[in-house]
Amino acid sequence: MRRPPRELRPRDTLQYDKSALGLDKLVDRLSERGLVRPDPDRASRYLRHIGYFRLSPYTIPFQQGQPDHLFRGGAAFDDVLDLYIFDRALRLLVMDALERVEVAVRAALTDHMSTTYKDPHWYVDGSHFQNHSKHAGLLKIVRDTSENKLFGAPEMVGLSTESEDDNLGLGDRAVAHRSALEHYLLTCGTPELPPSWLMVEALTIGQLDSAISNLRQRSDRTAVAARIGLSEPVLLSWMRTYVRVRNICAHHGRLWNVGIGVYPAIPNSSAISWLKSDDALPTRSEKRLYAVLVSLQAVLDVVSPRSTWAQRLHDLVSTRPPMNLASMGIPKDWTDDDFWARHLTSPRGKWRQSLPTALPRN
Repeated sequence: MRRPPRELRPRDTLQYDKSALGLDKLVDRLSERGLVRPDPDRASRYLRHIGYFRLSPYTIPFQQGQPDHLFRGGAAFDDVLDLYIFDRALRLLVMDALERVEVAVRAALTDHMSTTYKDPHWYVDGSHFQNHSKHAGLLKIVRDTSENKLFGAPEMVGLSTESEDDNLGLGDRAVAHRSALEHYLLTCGTPELPPSWLMVEALTIGQLDSAISNLRQRSDRTAVAARIGLSEPVLLSWMRTYVRVRNICAHHGRLWNVGIGVYPAIPNSSAISWLKSDDALPTRSEKRLYAVLVSLQAVLDVVSPRSTWAQRLHDLVSTRPPMNLASMGIPKDWTDDDFWARHLTSPRGKWRQSLPTALPRN
C-alpha cells in the first residue's frame, strides 16, 4: 500500500519582527499578564533551565484567551509547572510502551522473512521490495552503519585485572564487550552486510516502518502484523502514528494535547485487542492521544501480556483534572471499559494501586 505524495504547503508573507528578551523581562511578562508567582526566584530558575518559549504552550489552558494572553484569576506558576511535569511523565510512559512495540516489530520482521525465505540476508535481495529506490536507501543505511562501526574506536576497551575485580568475583574479563554488529564485521568478510537480525537493530522506527510498508508481498506484511496481533492495514497505520509520536517524545515535545496529525486506524476485527464498548471512543477522541494509548495497550496485550503499563497509565492520568483528560480525548469513565478494567483489577494491578505515586518536582 503506497502512501499518497505530500504537497508542500504555502507559507504566509508576514515578517517576524519580535526582538529577543532577557529572562527577567520574560518573567515579568508572566506577572503582568496575571500569573501568580509565590516564589519569583524559583520561577526564574525553572524558566532559565526549561526555557520561556518551551514552557509557554503549557500556560495556554490557564489563559483567558487571545489577543492579550491574560491569565484567569488565581492561575499560578506552579499550575503551569505541574502540567509540564505531567506531560514529561506521560512522554516517558509512552516511550516505554513504544520501545516494546518497536522491538517486537523488529523481531517479527526479521524472524518471518529470514525463516520464510531461508535467507538471513533476505533484505539484500531487491525482489522482496516494491520500490527499488527505497530499497537502495535501506541498503545505504545498513552499509553506512557498518562503515561507521569499522571506522570508529574498538568497543573492547581492554581487560580488567584480577586484583580490581577480586571483590566482585569477576577475575580477568573484558570491561566492555563488543556489540554483535562489530563482532560480525570483524569476524566475517562475506557477506558484506550483516544478517537480518543485526540489520533491524540499525533502523530507526521510521526506517523500520518504511521497510515493512515497502515489502512487495502483502502476505509478508500480513505475517509480520499477525505476529503482534494486528492485521496488515492496522499495522501500517499504527506504525505511521508511532513514528510521529516517538519523534515527539524523543525531542521532548508537548504530547498531552498535541495535534498528532497521523492517527491510528480503528480496528474493525474482533481478533484485534480493542475497546469493548461501542461508545468507549467518542468521535472526537479519535483525533486525540487517547486512541494512540489504546493502540499501544492493544499491542502490549500480545507482546507483553503481563505488563503493568495500563496500571501505570491509570496511576498517572487518574490524578489529573478533567481539562487534561479532555485534551487527550480520554472519556471520564474510561477505566470502566473491560479493555482497561481487566488490567486494573488483576492481582498485579491491585498491588500497584497500593504503591505511592508522585511526580518529581524538579
